[in-house]
Amino acid sequence: MILALDTSTPACTAALFAADGSLFARADQVIGRGHAEYLAPMIADMLGGHVPASIIVGIGPGSFTGLRIGLACAHGMAVGWDIPILGMDSLALIAASEVEDGPVAIAVTGGHGELFVAEYDRPGLIPMRAVANLTPAAAAQLIVAPIVIGSGAESLVAARGSGEAIDRLPSAADALAVPLALRSLPPSPLYARAPDARPIAA
Repeated sequence: MILALDTSTPACTAALFAADGSLFARADQVIGRGHAEYLAPMIADMLGGHVPASIIVGIGPGSFTGLRIGLACAHGMAVGWDIPILGMDSLALIAASEVEDGPVAIAVTGGHGELFVAEYDRPGLIPMRAVANLTPAAAAQLIVAPIVIGSGAESLVAARGSGEAIDRLPSAADALAVPLALRSLPPSPLYARAPDARPIAA
């Protein structure tokens, strides 16, 4: 079995896949904050005492706190069970929910009114540009895909003045639809911007 999870957005999502890749179980909760409270019980209920063969964890970009919680939980389970852990591009996970061929953009709300954006071409979810952290106005100058998905989709489409916005959060049930190259990444956070916290000057 493969356990997939993502906590990069207000969604707390996990899924369990059988060895043949078929979806065995899934859980999706929109909780905003408080992933730490929900994630471990959600996974425990899903596993029912079984141990997965591997873990795929969303690495962002997204909420700094959410990412740290998901990664810490995944690393803890991987160490405890002595199983491999791989990182997954969280924006690609959202893109994997789109079934239409052609370019698709992802825009997720970040801090300070900015967006985490990426663009992929289907089929195959081939990255068309690197993940970026931009204002809606700057993203509107860069992103050309007519379909924009994610919590920041409406902001980007409004700034661009064209396109279709789809407000959608990631679901771990789409994890195996993410290309292998984008779900075999190092399991460390992809922040895409500097954290707000600054070290205290000596």
